[in-house]
Amino acid sequence: MPEMDIYSIGELFERTQVENVFPDGKTFVDCTPLHLLPAIINLYKSQKDLPEFDLRSFIKINFQEPPAIASNFQSERTRSAEEHINFLWDELTRQPASAESSLLQLPYPYIVPGGRFREIFYWDSYFTMLGLRESGKITMIENMVDNFAFLIDDLGYIPNGNRTYFTGRSQPPFFAAMIELLAEIKGPEIFGKYLPQLLKEHLFWMKDEKDLDEKLNCSRRVVRMKDGSVLNRYYDENSTPRPESYKEDIELAERVVDKEHLFRNLRAACESGWDFSSRWFKEGVSFSTIHTTDIIPVDLNCLLFNLEKVISKALEIGGDYEGKTLFLFRAEIRKEALVKYCWNEHLKCFFDFDFVSDHQKLIYSAAATFSLYFGLASQSQSESISKMLTERLLRPGGIVTTEHRTGQQWDAPNGWAPLQWISALGLKRYGHIELASEIAKRWTALNEKVYAATGKMMEKYNVEDLTKEAGGGEYSSQDGFGWTNAVYLAFKHW
Repeated sequence: MPEMDIYSIGELFERTQVENVFPDGKTFVDCTPLHLLPAIINLYKSQKDLPEFDLRSFIKINFQEPPAIASNFQSERTRSAEEHINFLWDELTRQPASAESSLLQLPYPYIVPGGRFREIFYWDSYFTMLGLRESGKITMIENMVDNFAFLIDDLGYIPNGNRTYFTGRSQPPFFAAMIELLAEIKGPEIFGKYLPQLLKEHLFWMKDEKDLDEKLNCSRRVVRMKDGSVLNRYYDENSTPRPESYKEDIELAERVVDKEHLFRNLRAACESGWDFSSRWFKEGVSFSTIHTTDIIPVDLNCLLFNLEKVISKALEIGGDYEGKTLFLFRAEIRKEALVKYCWNEHLKCFFDFDFVSDHQKLIYSAAATFSLYFGLASQSQSESISKMLTERLLRPGGIVTTEHRTGQQWDAPNGWAPLQWISALGLKRYGHIELASEIAKRWTALNEKVYAATGKMMEKYNVEDLTKEAGGGEYSSQDGFGWTNAVYLAFKHW
């Protein structure tokens, strides 16, 4: 890790972000300094008050702008979408790099999503691996798993991405699912190989669990519910503006009194991967009411249920039957608690739970399908969720993220590749083959339609109006794109 980061250089950083030297705030924090940062700061201080000083020119002279990954890659029109994706893997591959920028060095090559996302991203990578498997790139899957194991050993957890400004938060914990995927390819010994890292990741999410009591009902990512059971929430160790979205956070904070609370909840939503969505808002479409850390998310706890099940399996393979029983018990206790607090028997669906206000957040979202994908739901619950998807979230291009239109990218009208896969394969697991196939067909048809028109695979899609592009959020829609490429291949081969 570099001794200083661009986002720690004070006034020069703040001015660069606030004055829009780069249209996208992430660009500057991904820049590589062309000189030592202390020397650049001293030069800035000596020049900033001169009449001829120009901030943009100063930044261009002293920092190297990072390229957008694969955005200029032009496909030959004779190639099918599948051929295009197989050619694109090399464009999205990054080699181990020195840490002269904000990039955290990794020991092995890896796949990045594309566009402005020039680094490995945690939950993206699981879905990327699905496509790598279909393309026969097993060594790359192993490389990426080993990179994540390295991060767990080095940091104690997998950060949002391998950038210094992402430390302090993780993302949806798919490491156990990655191990399951690799074990399907390489055999059950994989579970034992990565058991130490599985246990460390579990320890990260459950840190402070033993400190909880009736007076202290939450700490970091753990929450003690009223019945004494423990569930998890998203969190971030920091309560400052995000360096990569500094201007946006500062401007949003002008509307609120408790700025630190706002910043932590923005960051926690980034840990969720759903940045941003009405799931995290206290009041309708009001972004400034974000309260992510008050919420028990359905998807997170389904992922941790799976982590505990996978640890149990790994311990059993290693002959530790006492440990196996303990983690199997933990998984079942989590399942019971999640059903108690997040299943609505009247509305027949899983909803996130606001433990501060002690009520469910009645927002129908694709997060409910994680209960199917990881086998937590009962058969009757799966039938109700299937009905909900058909009646509320199924659109001409696949599954919409939520029903709400907030202008945020993880709300209507957008659909995202990982949620199509989780929904379809979750339904398939419970025997709802017709709806699962319909989601896959609608999604792949939309991917092909956009590819035929643009020669690109996109980060997200408008699944409601197939004549329009996806939108919303803090940045323009990106192309490349790792998880879309992968889910498309996986669906086509399924």
